[in-house]
Amino acid sequence: MLIDLAKKLDQAAADATSIAQLSSTTQLSLDDAYKVQKISIEQRLNRGEKLVGYKMGFTSKAKMIQMGVDDLIWGRLTDAMMIQDGGSIDLSKYVHPRAEPEIAFRLKKPLSGIVTKEEAYDAIDAVAGAIEVIDSRYQNFKFSLSDVIADNCSSTGFVVGPWHSPDTNIGGLSMILKVNDAEVERGSSKDILDHPLNSLIEAARCVAQYGESLQAGQIILAGAATAAVALKPEQTISTEIEGLSPCQFSTSNNSNSQASK
Repeated sequence: MLIDLAKKLDQAAADATSIAQLSSTTQLSLDDAYKVQKISIEQRLNRGEKLVGYKMGFTSKAKMIQMGVDDLIWGRLTDAMMIQDGGSIDLSKYVHPRAEPEIAFRLKKPLSGIVTKEEAYDAIDAVAGAIEVIDSRYQNFKFSLSDVIADNCSSTGFVVGPWHSPDTNIGGLSMILKVNDAEVERGSSKDILDHPLNSLIEAARCVAQYGESLQAGQIILAGAATAAVALKPEQTISTEIEGLSPCQFSTSNNSNSQASK
């Protein structure tokens, strides 16, 4: 059953079509949901994609309120999800995409299980500003906690800006998301579990619960500091994070884009 659900989600993502929430017909435990996520991503890895990291979700009060949940969750990142800084995405390949500002870590050594702040800090190779593109495969962008976990926590793409030294201050930074140079959301890196480093610590713990570990060279998205913003054609999405370099991407104009519906 879990394999069938994973294939259903994988096909929905590949076709950019929405499906009914899994919870409408199937009761999934959180363990089951993470199994579905893993199997679904494995479909993509079997097609040649490579695992390049992990993303944390629901790490801010804004996201918890927006999505109606209060649990920390995580998903996987592959190389096919990477969007070049300054690049463009075609909205016809998405169902109802949204963007949110993030802080990214790049690791120089593995992290697994319960780690201290000192161990987490020592594992950081670099930090950067980032933008995550989320895109639930569920109808009307509505889902239960198990639904969103199974759907890779809605993670679909990400842009990472220029990397900075690991000793760069990332605590209490102003984080602004702009659309066509107009500010649409503002938050603080303090909104990410009080400090983004706490999200990295949680990432090591969370993935270890399912037999995985954060590896050297991987990218970890710490979580959004603001609510997500819906994307439309012909937009330039950028983030300005205090003390870090900005990054951006644009959306192509496609009249058939489901994102405009």
